[in-house]
Amino acid sequence: MEFKHIPVLLNEVIENLNIKPDGKYLDCTVGGAGHSTEIAKKLNKNGILVCFDRDEDAICASSSRLSVFCNVHVLKTVEDFKTFALKSSNKPTAIICKTNYNDCEQVLKELKLEKFDGILIDLGVSSHQIDTAERGFSFRQEAKLDMRMDTSSLLTASDIVNTYTEKELADIFFKYGEEEFSRSIARNIIKEREQKQIETTTQLASIIEKSMPAKIVYSRGGASKKVFQALRIVVNNELEPLSNTIEFLAKSLNFGGRICVITFHSLEDRIAKDVFKELAKTCVCPSNFPKCVCGHTADVKLITKKPIVAGEFEIKENSRSACAKLRVAEKI
Repeated sequence: MEFKHIPVLLNEVIENLNIKPDGKYLDCTVGGAGHSTEIAKKLNKNGILVCFDRDEDAICASSSRLSVFCNVHVLKTVEDFKTFALKSSNKPTAIICKTNYNDCEQVLKELKLEKFDGILIDLGVSSHQIDTAERGFSFRQEAKLDMRMDTSSLLTASDIVNTYTEKELADIFFKYGEEEFSRSIARNIIKEREQKQIETTTQLASIIEKSMPAKIVYSRGGASKKVFQALRIVVNNELEPLSNTIEFLAKSLNFGGRICVITFHSLEDRIAKDVFKELAKTCVCPSNFPKCVCGHTADVKLITKKPIVAGEFEIKENSRSACAKLRVAEKI
């Protein structure tokens, strides 16, 4: 299946990155290289583009697309990272790493590439992953409950649904999906799995729908969305390290460099907002101090006081952009 993904807020990201032809850029979630391709087009032979992704399909697709504009190197192991050496080329250099962006500190240290002129983190699941039924991300298509972005990792959504306690399930659905019917859904999952294993996306979706009032099911248009989001977040450990990752990456910018973070739900956006706000503080003295004595200086300035959202035309062309929010900060 061809890796299809429409990059959201593409023009806004490219504009806010202020791309320098000979600069160094990092795309932490390359996917199908939608954003990265546009970055690569603006680089000269001295430009460097580092891309991360843990999805093998994304790595194959992005390496193929970026090869039109760049000299591409695909690195998949720790040994690859440690032994990689930059070589002169008549095209920009693209380094595609099979890794999770939350491991960025160690990977960049091993690559000896620790400062960038621009960084992009496009969070969430790609269109390709949703549309590839067998990956188990979509409640609209029957498949095994999987939801792994990296198919070599061990934990699956099926493991969680079939082995976690009722309280653990309810807590996951409420914390990561903000699901108001978390308790009844968890209770019904336990009842169902006592009879038989819950193996498919449609099995789980049916249990979820039966756990809430019919009017809610019909009004939402996707009654299972919140639970599936919560499971995906836990399977891929998307939120726990995110705050530290964004902070580290923001501090990895060269002076004047920009970091762009695209989020797709309130939990992600709140983390990005809070990290940027903390990094932009010019004083960390207690509020009852009459004047500043800390000598603290801000790491970044906020380029977007409020997040940038998709316009009507983009939402019409790509409905998945409707919930996207872009926040931008600049290293000072």
